[in-house]
Amino acid sequence: MQNPPYFLCSFPLQERFWRELDLKHLADALLEGQRPPIMFFRELASRFSATPERSGRPVQAGILNLYALQQKVLRHIIERYMTDQCPGFLVEALASAGFSLTSAEFDQVAVRFCTLFPGSDLISGKVSPAEWLAGDATDGQRRRSLMVELLLLKVARENRAVEPFRELLDDRELARTSTYSTLVESVEAVLALAPPVSGFALSLTELLRLPLLAAPDSLYDQLAWMREKWQMVIPPEIFTEVETAFTVLYEEGKVFASHSEPSGAPVLEFGQGTVGSNDYYPEFEAYSADTDWMPNVVLLAKMVYVWLGQLSLQYGTPITRLDEIPDAELDRLARRGFTGLWLIGLWERSAASQRIKHLTGNPDAIASAYSLFDYTIAHDLGGEPALWDLRNRALKRGIRLASDMVPNHTGLYSRWIIEHPDWFVQLDYPPYPAYTFTGPDLSASPEVSLHIEDGYWDRRDAAVVFKHYDHRDGRTRYIYHGNDGTSTPWNDTAQLNYLLPEVREAVIGTIQHVARMFPIIRFDAAMTLAKKHYQRLWFPQPGHGGVASRAEQGMSRDSFDGAMPDEFWRQVVDRIATEQPDTLLLAEAFWLMEGYFVRTLGMHRVYNSAFMNMLKMEENAKYRQTIKNVLEFDPQVLQRFVNFMNNPDEKTAVEQFGKEKKYFGASLLLATMPGLPMFGHGQVEGFHEKYGMEYKKALWEEPTDEHLVREHERLIFPLLRRRWLFSGADRFVFYDFWVGEQVNEDVFAYSNCCGDQRGLIVYHNRFASTAGWVKTSTGFAVKTGDDKVAIRQTTLGEALWFKGDGRHYYIFRDYANGLEYIRNGRELCELGLFVALEAYECHAYLDFREVWDDEFGTWGALCHYLQGGGVASTAARVPTVWGRSMRRVLRSFAVALLVGVILDAAAFAEPAVDLVAL
Repeated sequence: MQNPPYFLCSFPLQERFWRELDLKHLADALLEGQRPPIMFFRELASRFSATPERSGRPVQAGILNLYALQQKVLRHIIERYMTDQCPGFLVEALASAGFSLTSAEFDQVAVRFCTLFPGSDLISGKVSPAEWLAGDATDGQRRRSLMVELLLLKVARENRAVEPFRELLDDRELARTSTYSTLVESVEAVLALAPPVSGFALSLTELLRLPLLAAPDSLYDQLAWMREKWQMVIPPEIFTEVETAFTVLYEEGKVFASHSEPSGAPVLEFGQGTVGSNDYYPEFEAYSADTDWMPNVVLLAKMVYVWLGQLSLQYGTPITRLDEIPDAELDRLARRGFTGLWLIGLWERSAASQRIKHLTGNPDAIASAYSLFDYTIAHDLGGEPALWDLRNRALKRGIRLASDMVPNHTGLYSRWIIEHPDWFVQLDYPPYPAYTFTGPDLSASPEVSLHIEDGYWDRRDAAVVFKHYDHRDGRTRYIYHGNDGTSTPWNDTAQLNYLLPEVREAVIGTIQHVARMFPIIRFDAAMTLAKKHYQRLWFPQPGHGGVASRAEQGMSRDSFDGAMPDEFWRQVVDRIATEQPDTLLLAEAFWLMEGYFVRTLGMHRVYNSAFMNMLKMEENAKYRQTIKNVLEFDPQVLQRFVNFMNNPDEKTAVEQFGKEKKYFGASLLLATMPGLPMFGHGQVEGFHEKYGMEYKKALWEEPTDEHLVREHERLIFPLLRRRWLFSGADRFVFYDFWVGEQVNEDVFAYSNCCGDQRGLIVYHNRFASTAGWVKTSTGFAVKTGDDKVAIRQTTLGEALWFKGDGRHYYIFRDYANGLEYIRNGRELCELGLFVALEAYECHAYLDFREVWDDEFGTWGALCHYLQGGGVASTAARVPTVWGRSMRRVLRSFAVALLVGVILDAAAFAEPAVDLVAL
């Protein structure tokens, strides 16, 4: 194959379009390898589509790229045939057709072709076509290459799939002003009689047209057919380009989805080859050990500025600094059972973020809490001295402070953007030619200028890069915005390049800095930095796509692993374990990475979005299956979930769950499932407003819902104060709820134990009534001595160590209604617990105590008397039941005595006495 090829980017573009669309300036950069070929096609598509003749009929750059690759494949087929199978045949065919390679007749067509369709060496016009041909080597390589291009141009004439851009490669002028048609038709006639192409049993001319017959109207389908049918003859490097081209085309048509996962999260599954497994890297077991306080953390989120404003109103005095938060408020949080306080928005924010919001119509906004300038406590919050004051006062009450760390990106304007601009994912040119950057300079430093793309200002586009101009050396960079590939790029952020070792080390150093101040760290969007997804987003493998325009910057798996050999998060976990070992690391991770983050990467806790999404949508079977899948894989994963009913990216808990029975049923699960419960800002108070990351204060004046608070105090807070009973998974058992012969998937039933304490939770997450039995568990994994895992089941009686001899009874209290119940141990072991449930009804059975029935049958009598019902106090009911029992005993004794007297009298009476009648 010609090297370099005749056409720039393998595309036969007419000379007039090079001139009319002013494309010649691209040639040098492309020839020098400074830009990938897709940049040429983006520029060509943009300018061609903007011409008046194309109004309303835009052409996709990805389609032009597909055509160029199709030509590249066909050239390879021709060269393979002419070089390996029939050497010299092309020269013979030309001679047979009357157009020998060195004839004037051939040169006339060649010169005209080079004039109308200039190649890489002719675009500048510095060399004429005749001069270029005169410089042909003695082997006629240039003329043979031109003959191949003439054959392909003739095939293109017959391809209906190129109609959207036919003008670019129209051969009618060439046919009108030369003997091109005669030459090609004559050569094809000779080729039709030549030996068939090896492996295909078709002539070369037939083979070149085969894709057109397979998919007449679609270049994508033609190339897909070629990829499938001709994969054995396509060189690997071209095959890789084809895979990348398909991804580029997909990116062009991709509509950005919302960040939220629709209709809840997908069911979490485990194992190789299943959805949710890590298909790229091994999932070994390497948990991080908890220290003594970590298992029982209950986390409360607070948007700092909004909270300070609300506290000011609540306490009737201005509260603007962290050290001004009242002790009384910390006392209240501690009484409620909160042991972790997540303060959102502590760090010094990027001034550019605030300015963007002001200029786009939000004058009251501050910068986003996730667009940071640097990791210093904000000056207006009191700086580090105020933080240490709050930290010490909170810790005296058993509350540890938590902070965000945003590792994926910095603010658009940040310390690193000024000091280390090379640390970011970037290009030396804009990835799309339509991008312009003429808006205001968002930099507060004289050293650099920063401009976001103009489309952001009028909301007509969401560019993936911003312009960074360095006044110190005159260099212009186009730096990518932070992006997780599921939403529009975050226009006030800059994406860090984790392929650079110095970036990884700098971020780890920042995390250590945060850990010295906060014992709990939440990592924002942590899943974006797992190797699997970081490559997918920023350096995708051929055939895979991520952030728009990154497919052409892709890397093979081996190349990526060479640049980033280890999982970044594993490095973080190991360093923190050595240098700040009493730090709880919490990952915000989605995309079915939950198990991988805690079990392999070693995070202490990971977000479990399925809890909120599935319970809200009442996708109960899906959430029960998620729990069962976790238990059958490794129950330890379950106790490392962060469960929540809302988070800062979602609607408030009361907006999603209401304020009635469904809310408290879900809250009961939140308080009693293994893992870490996380409550949102304003959740307990019943606030409806969703506070944006740019809020300086709450916009709505909402009163606290005192009824909702009282219900929390009655049901939820007592359970939070007993997290030690529910937080672990070692003795957690999940049950099926049997209604006749069917399992009701809308009922969540589970038990847990700690020491000699037992708890049983039952909740019906449906607007309906049901009744059934809690007895048999679902499967759960048990490790055997040979490092294998067995799946076993248990029963309610075994899990809660009930005795089934008939003389033991069990008394327990339901925290949902305050009543006590008594059940016979034999019934609990053999039948289970019978529970009737109305819509969204919940039960929290705790304070189990075992009693032995005495010779009078006191507890048995009480159990029989209550018939499964509850009472305020079983102890208070014993005298009443005992009295009733004694009266029954006395009546029985009196009857027996009377019968005895009668029988004795009958012994001396006449034999005819009818004892039955008596």
